[in-house]
Formats: sequence, C-alpha cells, structure tokens
Amino acid sequence: MITAVFKMALVGLLTLLTAGVASAATPMRNIMYLTGQHPFVPDTSLSSPITHAAMAFMSPDLFNREEGNSTWPLFMPVHEARSKFSSGTQMLVAIGGWGDSAGFDTGACTDESRAKFARNVAAMVDETGADGVDIDWEYPAGNGEDWKKIPNEARAWQIAAYPKFLAEIRSALGPDKVMSAAVPGLPHDMIAFTPETVPQIMDSLDFLNVMAYDLMNRRDNVTKHHTGIEASLTAVRAYMENGAAADKINLGFAFYAKYFHTEHEPCVNNPIGCPTGPLEDPETGVDLGRAGSFAWRDDVPQDVRASFDRAKTKGEYDQVGGGYYYWDEAEAIWWTFDTPMAVAKKFPLIVEKEKLGGVFAWGLGEDAPKWVHLRALNAGMRSLTSRKEEL
Repeated sequence: MITAVFKMALVGLLTLLTAGVASAATPMRNIMYLTGQHPFVPDTSLSSPITHAAMAFMSPDLFNREEGNSTWPLFMPVHEARSKFSSGTQMLVAIGGWGDSAGFDTGACTDESRAKFARNVAAMVDETGADGVDIDWEYPAGNGEDWKKIPNEARAWQIAAYPKFLAEIRSALGPDKVMSAAVPGLPHDMIAFTPETVPQIMDSLDFLNVMAYDLMNRRDNVTKHHTGIEASLTAVRAYMENGAAADKINLGFAFYAKYFHTEHEPCVNNPIGCPTGPLEDPETGVDLGRAGSFAWRDDVPQDVRASFDRAKTKGEYDQVGGGYYYWDEAEAIWWTFDTPMAVAKKFPLIVEKEKLGGVFAWGLGEDAPKWVHLRALNAGMRSLTSRKEEL
C-alpha cells in the first residue's frame, strides 16, 4: 500500500514538474500589427522581441473571386516586410478589419462559398510567402460598423457559420501555417462567441487576439477607459469562461489616444462615468464628430492640441478601473490612453495573473518615432519571461 501510494505521488510530482518545464520553455507571443497607414519598423534593438507581424489589411472580397488570379494587393510585399524584422519573425497577412465585413458575409454563407474563400486564402499564403493569416472579421453576427443598416437579427446565422468558416480555412491552410483571429473586447459584441462555438473556434486557431481597446467608443454615453485594467480583464475572462485556453489568448494594447467631448456640469465633481451626450446618430449610426483618436505617430488635431498637452501633463491613473485619464474642464473633453506606466501595469495584473499566452498591439508604426509604448511593452514581456525561466 505504501509503495503504491508513493508511486502515485511520484507520478504526480513528475507530472507537475514536466508541466512547469514545458510552461517555462514555451515562448510568449509578442505580436505587432504592421499597418499601411504607418508602415514603420524600429531598429533590431526594439524589433527583435517581436515574434509575429500581421500586415494589415487585405480585403476579404478578394477571396470570393474565381480562383487563379495571383494579384494579392498589400501596402508592401511580404518579403519586403519580412526583411525589416529579425530572422524567425513570422509574417501574417491580416484579412478584413473594422468596416470591411461584407466579403466575410459573402464568403461564410454556404459550404461552397466557404470552400472557395478558404482555397483562395491558402493560395494567397503560398504565393505571397506569408507564414499564415489573421482573420479580422471583428464582429461576426452583428454590432459592426453597419449595425444600424443591417440589424443583428439578419446576421444571426453567422453564429453557427463562423466556426465552420474558420475550420474550412484551417483545412485549406494545413496544420503548419499560423492562423489567428482578432476578436471583440466588449462582452455585448461577442455575439458569435458562445460556450458552444468557442471550443469549435479554438480548434481552428493557434491563438486569439482579444481587442482590449476601444472599450469606450462612440456608442457609449458616459466616460470610461478605452483600454483599462478592469474592462480588459472582463474581456479575456469572457473568452476563457466560454472555452478558450488562457495560453491561446493574447492581450491587445493600443498605441493611440482617444478623446470624447462631454457635458460639462455633471463631470465637474466626478469625470469618470459622467455623460458625454450623443456621439453617433441614433438612427444611422453615423459619427457625430464629438469623438476622435490619433496614433502617437500622427500630428495631433489642431482643435484639441492644447487640451491634449494638458492631458499628458495633468492626467492621472485610476486605481479602481485601472487606466490613465484626464478630463479637461476648460473644454469638456475626456482623454483616455495608455502611458508607458499604464502599459507596464497590465503585465502583472492581466497577462501574468490570467496566465495569458502573449500580447499584441495596434500597431507597431503607430508608436513611431519615439517608440515609448513599444519599449514599455518589451520590458513587460522581458519581466514575464524572466519569471517563467526562474520557475
């Protein structure tokens, strides 16, 4: 009896040790979207930690056409982009993006259309020399840019079609190519990601890029953090609760600032959670021009430049919701963005705490030319890697 118990304990201990070694040896993902708007890459001292670069975007409409056409337009050839990164960085082509979902609607609707779309994706990867694809059908089953024109009820069929669509692409690509998907960060936008569908979805994907940003947008009517700690935790936990493994999830970072015009008097005493007034047309969903965003690489819009200068120097970190913010009382503008300090806080509080498999950012060139957010992200990754190696 003692021998049997000892053997069982020894087997259990070896299992734990082996799991620990495997976990420590598994490299964490550090993914950057490389965009046509800002196709800038830093020198190797900053770019070498990047494990994957996703070139954004290629239109999904291209993959619904008849096969045999080898024109795959991107802002630069894959081989040229690859030459800007360290050897071993995997190059992905991101398909879709915000506001470009019509091609997915067409491609996902039938067995035949899914098969054609998938074959074209495989052909594109082969002909461009990419290592895989990132499917940026950001809002399957509804709540996309055209949600006022096409009600969610008309897209309910996509809940079942989405995992079939991904499975067809995976089958065409084969097991050796990388396949990921960018997915919503707000629970009410996760319409296609249910306890029934998420395990099916994960069968096709190497990892999920959870867009833990734009968590305040023009559909809101009160101020909040667009990429805060608590909202980000809610996002990643929603996918895990529905069946996604933590190590298959990447946390999204935003290399850009957002601002929103607000009401004045209700915000004076407590600017967090105070009313903004309408930000989009309630009938058409059209932007009313009371909100905006810009990358760190961009020129700050002239009409908010003075306000932004105040935000950078007078803003503060919310210890409850976990986000950097500033409410400009003089102009009634709410600012929400990550500072390097805010980036650093997300590693112990989200990535390490939830045992996530990696991070990504939109986007790499958006942080040029100072690269301060990228530096903070790389430092966070180094700290986690060091702790894993110590285990």
